[in-house]
Amino acid sequence: MLRKLTFAILTLALFLAACGSATPVATESADTAITLTDGLGRTVTLPAAAQSVVSLTPAGTEMLFAVGAGSQVVGRDMFSDYPAEAASIQDIGGSMGQYNLEAIVALQPDLVLAGGINPPELVASLEDLGLTVYFLPNPVTLEDMYAVLETVGALTGRGSEAAALVESLTARVAAVDAAIMPLSYQPSVYYELDATNPAQPYTAGPGTFVDLLIQRAGGYNIGSGLEGQWATISVEQLLVADPAIILLGDAAYGETPEKVAVRPGWETLSAIQSGQVFAFDDNLVSRPGPRLVDGLEALVEILHPGVLK
Repeated sequence: MLRKLTFAILTLALFLAACGSATPVATESADTAITLTDGLGRTVTLPAAAQSVVSLTPAGTEMLFAVGAGSQVVGRDMFSDYPAEAASIQDIGGSMGQYNLEAIVALQPDLVLAGGINPPELVASLEDLGLTVYFLPNPVTLEDMYAVLETVGALTGRGSEAAALVESLTARVAAVDAAIMPLSYQPSVYYELDATNPAQPYTAGPGTFVDLLIQRAGGYNIGSGLEGQWATISVEQLLVADPAIILLGDAAYGETPEKVAVRPGWETLSAIQSGQVFAFDDNLVSRPGPRLVDGLEALVEILHPGVLK
């Protein structure tokens, strides 16, 4: 398996597996019990808002901190690196989907927050150990992501904080929409995920947040016409598409505009000739949490500099 795509699958695939509706059904009884339907269609009940939570995904960890429940997180997967405070929380594994179940049980969490790449078998194993597990619904739109944030808020007793966050995110996206609407220019964009083989690099295809956010930022993702959400594209296809902008989502793995410029056959691309090749923080568009809005704004600044006032 490709060296970069291996990690990408573990983090980017957090939103690839369709795992039910992103809008949960939630009720709260008089004795403060919380009942919700999760992304696997299971009814999950907490006697009260969870005060100790183990997060199995980076997106889940980011959401917990974003709604103000960071102090309630007692364990997190090894890939949870944002915000910086997450580093001080106990690491319970997650490499290649392997978690330290004994460590999770020892933490005695009120709730284990799963989702994305976590298979149903892992959920079942954790439940067999006596733990309460909620599998976050899989968001495929920004609106879905807002609903998941509200769910995380409900599970942790941070409903008002989650509502305020969603209101802020919605306003920021509305500002982007208003700025982009009158524009007629739609630059073509090649978004790179993995160029271990520069003759057939991986890019983001249709149905990904990368594709959705590039479009919402007023661009055209040349990968949108490929088959599969994570697809390879040949140099010949790149030359035909001739993207105006190249975004290096694999910059964290050492790819740079300078390296791209000297790849065989790439030198005639418009983006390279005009110097429109940029390193990009892939976490902003791959983790289905509140930083997707940061990613959207960052894309607008590259695609349409100065449009956001």
